[in-house]
Amino acid sequence: MTRLVQKHAWVLGLLVLLIALLGITKLIQPSFGATGLESLARAALPFAFATAAMAIVVIVGGIDLSIASMMAVCGVTAAVLMQSMGAVPAIVITLCIGTAMGAINGALIVITKVPDIVVTLAMLFVWEGVALLILSTPGGNVTEAMQGIIGGSILPGLPMALVVMAVAIAAVWMPVRRSKIGLSIYAVGSDELAAFRSGVSVGWTKVAAYALCGVLAAMGGMSLIMLTGIGEPVPGPYLLASVAAVVLGGVVLGGGRGGLLGPIIAVFILRIIRTILTLAAVDPNVTTIVEGVIMVAVVMLGAIVTYRGVRA
Repeated sequence: MTRLVQKHAWVLGLLVLLIALLGITKLIQPSFGATGLESLARAALPFAFATAAMAIVVIVGGIDLSIASMMAVCGVTAAVLMQSMGAVPAIVITLCIGTAMGAINGALIVITKVPDIVVTLAMLFVWEGVALLILSTPGGNVTEAMQGIIGGSILPGLPMALVVMAVAIAAVWMPVRRSKIGLSIYAVGSDELAAFRSGVSVGWTKVAAYALCGVLAAMGGMSLIMLTGIGEPVPGPYLLASVAAVVLGGVVLGGGRGGLLGPIIAVFILRIIRTILTLAAVDPNVTTIVEGVIMVAVVMLGAIVTYRGVRA
C-alpha cells in the first residue's frame, strides 16, 4: 500500500487539492451542490478531451498546437452531418476524420523531420481554415438526444457528463496503455534513440500517438457541440489550458512519464478555480488574468523541471 501511495503521490495530491477547492466553493456558496457539480462537469468536458489528447503526444515526446483547430473541424463536421444523416453515422465519420487529421500531423512530423511545434503550428491554421470552409458562421444542428446525454446525474454527486468523459477516454486509452503501441509511446518519449535500438518503430509510434490525439480531439469537438447545440468554426481556448493541465497533472514535457488521470483531475482544478473567482464576485477581466497567470506559471514550471532533468 505504501509503495502504491508513493507511486501515485502526485495524483493523490491533486485529488486532495480538488476536494479542498470544492470545500472552499461550498463555503463561498452554500447552495453549491449536485447542480453545481453538473455544471462544472459539463464546462470541463471539452477541456478534459483536449487535455487527454495533448497528454498522449506529450508522453511520446511531442506537442500539438493544432488541437483546438481539430476540435473545431470535428465539431462543425458533426453538426453539419447530423442534419442529413443522424447522430450515429455523423459520430462515426467525425471520429474517422479526427483520427485522419491527427495521423496527418504525425506523418508530416516524421516525414519532414521538422520539429513538431513548427508543424502543428502550421497545421493549426490549416485546420482552422478547413473548419471555416465547412461552416463560415456558427450553425448546424445537434440532436436533442445527444445534448441530453451529458445532462443530469446518474447518482447524486455523479454527473452524467463526468461518466461520459471517463468512459470515452478510457475506451481510447485503456486498450492502448498496456499494449505494444502504448509501451512504445512511453519508450519513444523516454529516449527515442534507445527505443529505436530496441526495435521500436519510432516513426509509426509517433503517427499512432498523434492519431490517438486526433480521436480524442474529435470527441472534444463533439462534446462542445453537445454543450452549445451548434457547430462553432472558431477554435476555443483549449490549447494553453490543455498544456497547463497536462503539466499540472504530472506529465513531463520531455516525454516518457505520466498518465491521463492526473491531467484530467488538473482540468477540474483549473475549472473550479474559475468558479471560485466567479462566486467571489471577482471582476471577469481579473479572473481571466488570474487564469492566464496560473496557466503560464504551470507551463513555465514544467519547462524548468524538464530542462533540469535533461541537464541532470
